[in-house]
Amino acid sequence: MAPRPLPRILSTGSAQIARGRDLARTAADGATDVLHPLITITRGLRVLASAGRRKWVETPKDRRGPLLFLIASVVLAVALVPYGPLLAVIALMAAAAWQGRDRTPPRPEGPDEAQAKRLKSLYEALVPYFSVPEDPAPLYAHGGDWAQAFASYEFDDTGRVSYLSVRYPAYFPDGEADSRARIEQLLHAKSGRGREYRFEWDEEGNQLTVTVLPPLPTDVAAQRFVTAPGETVLGFTDPAGVQRTLPLAFGEERRDVPPVVWRTGVRSTEPHLLAIGGPGSGTTTLLRSIALQALQHGDVLIVEGAGTGEYACLTGRDGVLAVECGLTGALASLEWAAHETERRLISANRARQAGHAPPEDTKRPLWLLLDRPTVLGHLAAADGRDDPQALLQVPLRHGRAAHVTVVVAEQFDGMESLTDAVRQHTRARAVLGPASADQLEAVLGAPPHTTPAPGMPPGRGYARLGAGPVHRLQVPATPDPYDEATSENHRQAVLGLLPERTTPADSEPVGVTTEEPVGVAADDPAGATPDNSVRATADGPIGVTADG
Repeated sequence: MAPRPLPRILSTGSAQIARGRDLARTAADGATDVLHPLITITRGLRVLASAGRRKWVETPKDRRGPLLFLIASVVLAVALVPYGPLLAVIALMAAAAWQGRDRTPPRPEGPDEAQAKRLKSLYEALVPYFSVPEDPAPLYAHGGDWAQAFASYEFDDTGRVSYLSVRYPAYFPDGEADSRARIEQLLHAKSGRGREYRFEWDEEGNQLTVTVLPPLPTDVAAQRFVTAPGETVLGFTDPAGVQRTLPLAFGEERRDVPPVVWRTGVRSTEPHLLAIGGPGSGTTTLLRSIALQALQHGDVLIVEGAGTGEYACLTGRDGVLAVECGLTGALASLEWAAHETERRLISANRARQAGHAPPEDTKRPLWLLLDRPTVLGHLAAADGRDDPQALLQVPLRHGRAAHVTVVVAEQFDGMESLTDAVRQHTRARAVLGPASADQLEAVLGAPPHTTPAPGMPPGRGYARLGAGPVHRLQVPATPDPYDEATSENHRQAVLGLLPERTTPADSEPVGVTTEEPVGVAADDPAGATPDNSVRATADGPIGVTADG
């Protein structure tokens, strides 16, 4: 069945909401300007009334009678004087306007002494990089005017720079990565460590914009995301990085958060994903999050090389074909996946040649999730067997046409053991956890325009989809629900997303023996298999025995 498009209210709702907010804000500003005198007088009348009530309460009871007599006499005298009531109303309005005026002290035109000193320090630090002796009228010079170099600036409540627009001379080599990195490192150190900065270089206008970024939300729990089939939410990023938001639940509160959406399928330009990180960086959490989203519309096959049981909660669930932790089961499962990819391609090709639509069992998405496959590769080399990554060549090369998606998670120390097929066909990349600038550029293909966070929480890093920009990334919290350290809220959130269990977790799955290869004959369009192989059907999960 072809996926139905999202309703118009979901596909264009964010733009309409943003446009409505702008119109409401403009109308509110206009109404405030028109009604400002009335607001001021009303505020003053409220102040006068409060002062009169306070004066009446402070007056002793034995003096309230003469005070009332005096007030009545004044009112009578004003009423008898020609134009007295009108003059009294004018005087009352004038007093109310005076009392209701805005008494907030005006903001200073320029920076105060401490802020000017900080800007002067930044200017002097940039002089060696933005000046040459041959310049007849240097923009940067020791003892020069920093106001000409800094077009605009803002400070936060702590007195540190939160926004800075820097002009620099045209001869500065802003096209060289090393030159730009030196300036970014200098501004990061001089503006204040412990924060994240975004650097935007305008090479045509010779201007650098430095912005302090707010921290990404780390309290986003696993939940159902409002996405179309073929869309997977990797995590969340800055509002300026994407043009879309998703409504998310934060307990009883709901907020709109900008996501990093990875699109897979036949028309995807980045059909496979590679996630790299260190121990405890959150790569396993990312794979769990992807698995829970993939199970809504497809089947999942998981190969865990570390063998720590991080995916035990998915064992026997509806749509989970297998969760393999051993070398024998991983080889059998991946060999079946390679034959299943070939079978789908052959069946779809024969259907097109006959003028028919592709069979339904070739259009259901199949996800291959591999967590640290290089560990199994070392075991296979020691045992004299083939590397499991070699079986990924067919799903990686032809998976897009066969609706097969491969996701590989590996640590930095195992990157050299990844095969060329994995490196070449995984154009969607994610780096989680602490990483150097060289490591980020080696994995993502481009350096990020932001500084790394001072303390990297689990699931925090960067993502790049193909040749697109590098986004900051925070993976939604999707911990192992069977882990004792998991909080109750996160445990219930993950358990609520798991499909129903179709196979008891403690029973041995029925299906594959590991003595002989598992596969589907390429010349059998109907999917006929020998007795010791698995038939690929959409009716139920495929069980593969694990050897521990």
